[in-house]
Amino acid sequence: MSLTASLDASSVTAEPGAPTDVPLQILNSGSTVEEYRFEVVGACAAWATVEPRTLSLYPGASGTVVLRLTPPRDPSVPAGETPFGVRVVPTSESSETVVPEGRVTVAPFTEVTSELVPRGSTGARRGSHQLAVDNRGNAPVTVRLSGRTGTERAGVRFATTELLIPPGHADFAKVWVRPAKRLWRGTPVTHPFQVLAAPVAAEEGQEPYEPVVLDGSYEQQAILPGWLPRALLLAAVVAIALVGLWYALLRPAVKSAAREAITPEAVASAAEKTASPSGGTADGGATAGTGGGNAGATAGATAGAEGGATSGAGQNGTGSGASSGSGTGAGSAQGAGAPTSARVEVRDAVGGGSASGSAYRVPAGSTFELTDIVVQNPQGDAGTLIVSSQNDPVLRLALENFRDSDYHFVTPILVPAGGEITMTVDCRQVGRPVQAPRPSRCAESLFLGGTLRSGSE
Repeated sequence: MSLTASLDASSVTAEPGAPTDVPLQILNSGSTVEEYRFEVVGACAAWATVEPRTLSLYPGASGTVVLRLTPPRDPSVPAGETPFGVRVVPTSESSETVVPEGRVTVAPFTEVTSELVPRGSTGARRGSHQLAVDNRGNAPVTVRLSGRTGTERAGVRFATTELLIPPGHADFAKVWVRPAKRLWRGTPVTHPFQVLAAPVAAEEGQEPYEPVVLDGSYEQQAILPGWLPRALLLAAVVAIALVGLWYALLRPAVKSAAREAITPEAVASAAEKTASPSGGTADGGATAGTGGGNAGATAGATAGAEGGATSGAGQNGTGSGASSGSGTGAGSAQGAGAPTSARVEVRDAVGGGSASGSAYRVPAGSTFELTDIVVQNPQGDAGTLIVSSQNDPVLRLALENFRDSDYHFVTPILVPAGGEITMTVDCRQVGRPVQAPRPSRCAESLFLGGTLRSGSE
C-alpha cells in the first residue's frame, strides 16, 4: 500500500458551538505523484470538515490536513462520546483508500428557558397559571421550581416542585396563587409574585446555575359582586310593590265576591232545607231549593252520593236551581278511577339480542288509561327502545337521542283487562357515565302513570 494516514489524537473533546482541530498526517509512499480526497464518516459528518479538501503529494512526501469538529450548540447533538472516521481516497488508486478512526466527546451544556402563562390572572379564591420550562441544552436537566411574593398577603404553590426534562423537550407545571384572606366585597387587590426555575447542577461542587425569574400578578376579586346590593334592593322594592298591589286590588275583590254570595234568598233556602224532614231520598231523588246555580247542583250531588242522609244547602249561589242525585255521579263506586303507576328496568348486553320487561299487567275486570310515560337512559347507551301495549308499539326511540324523556297524552291509551305494557331494549353500544367505569350492559328504565278503572265506563 502506497498510502499512510494517521490522526495526531484519536480521542478529543469538543465544546458545543466552538471548533476543535485534529491534525491528520498523510504519507505518499508510492512512486508517482498522487492527489488525495478526504471524507468524514460517522454521526459527526454533519458538523465536521477537512481543510484543505484535497492534498497532492510527491512520491515519498508527507503532508498535514486539519479535521475541524464544530458541534452545534443545540439539543440536536447530545452530550457524550461519538465515533468518527476520515476516509482518505487516492484519486488514481481508489482501491487503496484508508480510514483512520477516532472518538470525539461532546461536552454537555445547560440552557433553560421558561414562560409563565398567563402573566396576570383574576379570581375570587385563587389565580391559576401554567409554567412552561424548555431544555435547550444537550443533556437532561433537573429544574427546581419555587415562588415568592412581595408581601405575606398571598402565597405561591406548585403542582410539582421539580421537573426532569430531556434535551430538546419542554415540561409544564401548574402554579396557583392563593390570598391569605378572603375579600368579601370592595375594591380588587393585586398581588405581584415571582416564579423561579433553577437548573440543578449535575455534579457536586459545580457552580450553581442562575435561575430563570418570571414576574406575574394575581388580581383578587371580591366574592360578593358589586351589583348584589342594588339587586337585593330592587328585589325588595318589587316584593313590596306586589304586596301593595294585592292589598289594593285583588284582596278587596275577593272579599266583595264572598259578601255578595250571602243573600237573604240563600239564607232562607238553607234554613228551609235544614227544617225539611225529607231533604233527600235514599235513592238520590230530586231536591228543590232556592239556592240556585252551583250551590243547588252541589247540594243535589251530595244528597245523591250519601243516599239522602244529608240535604245540601245552596249557601253560595243566587237565584234558584235544582239537582237530582242518581248514584252515577262523581261519588259512584261503579267505574271509579284510581291513579296507578308502575316502573320497570331492562338490562341488555351488546350483541345478545333484544331484552324485554313487563311494566304493568292490567288486572281482570279493569281498564287502564295510560296518560304518562317517562323513559330514562342514565348511562348514555346507544340502541333502540320500544314501549308496547298489547304487542302494538306505542313509542319507538333511539337511545342515543336522549337521557331522560317524558310523554303525556291528552287522549289516554286504553289497555284492556289482562293487557300488558312492556319495554323492549336492543343494545348496540354501552354508554359510559361521567367519572365512572364503563358498565357491562345497557340499562334503561320505564315509568308509566295513568288511571285504573274498574267495570265498564
